[in-house]
Amino acid sequence: MKDDSKDDLLQVALVQFDISWKDPQDNLNRIDQLIEGITADLIVLPEMFATGFIDDPDQTDLGDAISLEWMKGTAQRKNAAVTGSLAVEQNGVFYNRMYFVTPDQKVVQYDKKHLFALGDEAKVFKPGQQPVLANYRGWTFSLSICYDLRFPAWARYHAPYDVFLCVANWPAPRVNAWDSLLCARAIENQCYAIGVNRIGDDEKVKGYPGHSSTFNPMGDSLGVNSGECVLQHTLSKNELQRVRKKLPYLKDRDIFDFKI
Repeated sequence: MKDDSKDDLLQVALVQFDISWKDPQDNLNRIDQLIEGITADLIVLPEMFATGFIDDPDQTDLGDAISLEWMKGTAQRKNAAVTGSLAVEQNGVFYNRMYFVTPDQKVVQYDKKHLFALGDEAKVFKPGQQPVLANYRGWTFSLSICYDLRFPAWARYHAPYDVFLCVANWPAPRVNAWDSLLCARAIENQCYAIGVNRIGDDEKVKGYPGHSSTFNPMGDSLGVNSGECVLQHTLSKNELQRVRKKLPYLKDRDIFDFKI
């Protein structure tokens, strides 16, 4: 007899690691090591997980094609969706692009809308124009990348959805903002909010703090870690629905319409 209670749950794996600077193959190898033996429905990787947060994509081996193929192969092999962002070149234009790849090889992509001018990202990458949702195993995910986290109207555009996903290279001096904003996105959208950040250093930033975490619809953290690790959390659709039924705040939400 089928156990219907299992359909309620989604097992997520948050991969937090020290990204090797501009070395796509080394990073893919390291992720393979970290997720070996891991069972999950969704594997979440940091922002620009193949290269680190680069500002010279025209002078870098992006590894975007091999990394996307690796995501497809990993999704199929692990029977799990795989998501994270890559620096991508398309027709001579560069994007910070988040992919959401399912085991059946469906690929949803989102180009980062809010480019981080303080890190010169806006000088070399082209911004995306539309919020994007991905659907998988009965769950709906809103895709976002790092600096997008600071813009709640952008996150609210497609609400309600089930899970807010944010992948990042977020520095230690602003870790309180990272924690607080993730929690806020969960509370205000009455959803799960998953944030995956890297650790270690790169050529410009000394100190990425990790602090990858999942917040439930009430804003409670399911666990956080500051070292290299894979955090595994369980999401419950029944819990999500109970919160929205008991506290129907979304009925009173403001509806935002963007003019890009």
